[in-house]
Amino acid sequence: MRLALVMSLVAAPVLADGCPEAPDISAEMAPLYEELLQAPDEMTARGITNRMWLLWDNAPDEPSQEMLDEGMRARAAFDMVRALKRFDALVNYCPFYAEGYNQRAFVNFIRQDYAAALPDLDRALELNPRHIGALSGRALTLIALGRDDEGQAALRAALEINPWLVERRLLKEEPGEEL
Repeated sequence: MRLALVMSLVAAPVLADGCPEAPDISAEMAPLYEELLQAPDEMTARGITNRMWLLWDNAPDEPSQEMLDEGMRARAAFDMVRALKRFDALVNYCPFYAEGYNQRAFVNFIRQDYAAALPDLDRALELNPRHIGALSGRALTLIALGRDDEGQAALRAALEINPWLVERRLLKEEPGEEL
């Protein structure tokens, strides 16, 4: 037990420098974005976004995949402290992997720590501007922070990519607009 603890402490700094860049998935994603715009209904769109999540959730290497998976399992078990620790480790290890930021933001959103969620969503979107989860999460976070105008703009941006998001129900009509 003691040796395992020492080994994990020794290994941590080595891991911090070792994450490869996230793979370029744009070629796989492009047709999925097009399919979303052509989707005839919400159920079809949900199937397409599930295929997108399979790509987004594919971390750059084995250690980062383990951190992502552990964080997601912890979140699913409502162990938000452990989930945050795993996503913190993932973001530190792979600072150019958008999903690490998106998942950490999601945990903070669940914890209602919207101020902590927003910078992570912004960073995820810097890395992947068409990440639908981060776009819709940003909209919900801004609305939760009472920044309705910004939230509505963010929601409209998300809906331009996926018009079938369930969050569309939160969209408010602009003057002269009919939803």
